[in-house]
Amino acid sequence: MPVILSRLPGGPESLELAEIGIPAPDPDEVLIEVHAVALNYPDALIVADRYQVRRQRLFVPAMELAGRVVAVVAGVTHPEIGERVMATGRGALAEFAVTGADSCFAIPPDMPCYDAAALHVTYGTAPHALADRGRSRPGERLFVFGASGSVGLAAVQIGIAMGAYVVAAASPQGMADLAAQSGASQTLVYPRLPLDLPAQKTLGRAIAEICAPGTDVAFDQVGDVYANLSLRALAWGGRYLAVGFRGHPCAGSQSSPSEICRRFGRLLGGRGSSGPPALCQKRPGDCWIGGTTGIKPVISRVVD
Repeated sequence: MPVILSRLPGGPESLELAEIGIPAPDPDEVLIEVHAVALNYPDALIVADRYQVRRQRLFVPAMELAGRVVAVVAGVTHPEIGERVMATGRGALAEFAVTGADSCFAIPPDMPCYDAAALHVTYGTAPHALADRGRSRPGERLFVFGASGSVGLAAVQIGIAMGAYVVAAASPQGMADLAAQSGASQTLVYPRLPLDLPAQKTLGRAIAEICAPGTDVAFDQVGDVYANLSLRALAWGGRYLAVGFRGHPCAGSQSSPSEICRRFGRLLGGRGSSGPPALCQKRPGDCWIGGTTGIKPVISRVVD
């Protein structure tokens, strides 16, 4: 079968089209005929060997897919052959892929495959961060820094569905407009790095003003010097969520995370999770609420 293959680290230009055999599922796995694949920022990091967990080459990239189950190993009762599922795994950029049966979720009848493929990781990460780790409650203020990508926009949508007042920071202006279209009550366009000290102070004042009198939850996807500014925008008892690995959460901060969090709140999240949270196990299929609450993956481009 044709696949996209990564032989050497690099950008998309390093990938090549190749032919390999159809994989056979191991115990507790299923074989899926792939109908749609989602590509996000972590996929680019994995191909470039810049992700926190490195794949051993050769490998087929991409971790999110949607399709139809065509084979199951004896003993697997869910999903069933013929069922449309969204799933996470490895090697999604292929005609067929194997994945764990427990990572498959049924696709609602009215959901297109390309929406299903884009739903699993981003709309599992955002509610896990907001509900499981951030304990976001209706009526609270949520500040999403980095509302330019799929997880940030998912946080905007999920936050609104949870009853939060959402303020979104994005860059450039077009992405802030997209966050507003996704339901953010207020938006802020932040300047890109590098930022000298006067620029940091100016941005800090802008964040403090738009988050006044203080945000209950800060959802930070960018980190670096921006982390210190997001932390300082927290209300008393606020929760700071470091999501993703674009920059170290407190690189460039003049105060350490522990010093800031002793004064302002708690530093939550991190790499210490042991297994998928309960919310992520049930969330993907439930996230398809469509026009009722505005929860829908934001897809930048579809390539046939």
